[in-house]
Amino acid sequence: MHVSQDFTKRAGLLSLITAASLMVWATCSAATPLPGSFHDLVEKVAPAVVTITTEKVIDTNGDDTPDLPFDVPPGSPLEKFFHDFQKHQGAQGPAQKQKQSALGSGFIIDSAGYVVTNNHVVEGGQNIKVDLADGDSYDAKVVGTDPKTDLALLKINVGSKTLPTVEWGDSDTAKVGDWVIAVGNPFGLTSTVTTGIVSARGRDINSGPFDDFLQIDASVNRGNSGGPTFDVNGKVVGINTAIYSPNGGSVGIAFAIPSNTAQKVIAELKASGAIARGWLGVAIQKVTPDLANAMGLGKPRGALVSEITEKGPAAGLGLMPGDVIVTFDGEEVKDVHDLPRIVAAHKPGSTVSFVVWRDGKDITLSVKLGTLPSGATQLADASSDGPSGGAGVDKKEPVVLGMHLARIDPVTRKQYSLPNDLKGALITEVDPNSPSGDIELRPGDVIRQVGHQDASTPKAVASAVADAKKSGRSAVLLLVTRGGADLFVALKFPPA
Repeated sequence: MHVSQDFTKRAGLLSLITAASLMVWATCSAATPLPGSFHDLVEKVAPAVVTITTEKVIDTNGDDTPDLPFDVPPGSPLEKFFHDFQKHQGAQGPAQKQKQSALGSGFIIDSAGYVVTNNHVVEGGQNIKVDLADGDSYDAKVVGTDPKTDLALLKINVGSKTLPTVEWGDSDTAKVGDWVIAVGNPFGLTSTVTTGIVSARGRDINSGPFDDFLQIDASVNRGNSGGPTFDVNGKVVGINTAIYSPNGGSVGIAFAIPSNTAQKVIAELKASGAIARGWLGVAIQKVTPDLANAMGLGKPRGALVSEITEKGPAAGLGLMPGDVIVTFDGEEVKDVHDLPRIVAAHKPGSTVSFVVWRDGKDITLSVKLGTLPSGATQLADASSDGPSGGAGVDKKEPVVLGMHLARIDPVTRKQYSLPNDLKGALITEVDPNSPSGDIELRPGDVIRQVGHQDASTPKAVASAVADAKKSGRSAVLLLVTRGGADLFVALKFPPA
């Protein structure tokens, strides 16, 4: 058989590339050996992973529409067409009840029959069933749920049967790059095993006030929700909860609740069926680099207090809007997302000390925590839209770094829908090419404080800003009320 010289050269090149690749692989393998197989680990833990099915009765002509019997891209025109068609069909006749099934995963943590899963797997569900890996099926009852962390605890009664269980691991020791193994029931395919690594820690995906997810790249799909993520020792370090996906399928970005968060919640649900969290009673916001610079913090850290709840636990302590909480009960508050989680981990009624940054120094305060009310949030909504429009500006009132300021009078109070008890300097116009325009101050905002000084009039604002500039600072802190919410902004001084 004739082989061309060109092919022979290309084959030789391919052999060189392959050999070089093997040399690199051998070098990497020598430095960081990969596991030969996860078989023994999976054989040990998989029997404790279960399938959870729930039924929900819905009105076919109501706002809830059943899942489509086939997969289409979420949010696509095709999905909208079929959902609209279902609603239209229901509207043509009397209301009809229809059963909708949901599928998820879970795992057994106690031989007495306690099963952990996600709240969204069982929320609003009826006829909850738990199917074991050996094929046995049992009715389950809900012991307790915690929507804020998306966790639920179920109980099955298996009589004298011995149940397989898994153990909690320490998610704090899970490092980026560590191997993880996910076991669950994607699309009803029981005991599916996937592997990957910890891709990131501390992810906030805006699903709740206590977001602190592990990000993993093990394949996770619909039906994996509530299933465990194991470390290489076969211990649960996470509970698979959500995925990022443009098409509804796995793209290698999944999020798991850390076991150290879940273990505490599940223990409390098992003991009392409900969660009681500590509550400080403050609205907080992120410390941006500009705010940190204006307050002399050096670098962004902590949680900036924008408002203190009247008659809340923090009222009367000496805490002030503009304080930055930098540690709480000895734990560092690295950013705004840390504080709600740290506070909530404490028992209501407990007394703890915390440190705030104010006027260039640390101040220690102490508080007796309350109980977090249902639906309460500790985050100020800094994006609330206030009224907009143009009131005529009083030319006698000052213009400060692009802000036209005016006193609040009955006319402007009505025009901008300001509360009767709100005092401060009203912004009536903003030059978009000014420092005020750069931070998106807008007509209708009310400046109440400059630094830690009350500023109830336009002239008081102008004077306080001038004093801050004379002190050599590059920015000044303003407390602004917008749409009923308080927020701090850092107003930069233009270069000299």
